[in-house]
Formats: sequence, C-alpha cells, structure tokens
Amino acid sequence: MPIVTIQVTREGTVPGADRTTAEQKEALYSGVSDLLREVLGKDPADTFVVFQEVELENWGRNGLSVPAYRRATSAATSG
Repeated sequence: MPIVTIQVTREGTVPGADRTTAEQKEALYSGVSDLLREVLGKDPADTFVVFQEVELENWGRNGLSVPAYRRATSAATSG
C-alpha cells in the first residue's frame, strides 16, 4: 500500500491564486496513482496521496525562512 506525501508551499501557481487549486490537486492525485501503477504495478485503489500546503514562513532554506531567503537572494542579485 503506497503512501505518497506531496508538500508544497502555500503559494498560488497562477497569478491571483493564493494556493493550489482543487483541479491541480486532483491531477496530482491521479498522476501519482497512475505512475505507481505503471512503474511498480501498484493498484490505484490501494494508493494514498497526502497533499500538504505549508505556509511560506514555515519553510526554511540556508538558515532563513523562505521569504527571508528570497529577499536576501533578490538583494544579492539586484545590487
């Protein structure tokens, strides 16, 4: 029984969106299940996909929160 966890930051994927859309999540659920069936022969009925959206401030990179990291790298490349 495969269990797949997908974690993304809570950011829109298209202009004006503040989170992943229901349609995008459905495509991921279907795509992951199909991939596991094709590659490993796993039954989609036995496949669980967990989708987690995490606030940007709750992710860190290089010792900084992601917003702080983006500000720092933006400042470094623009000036």
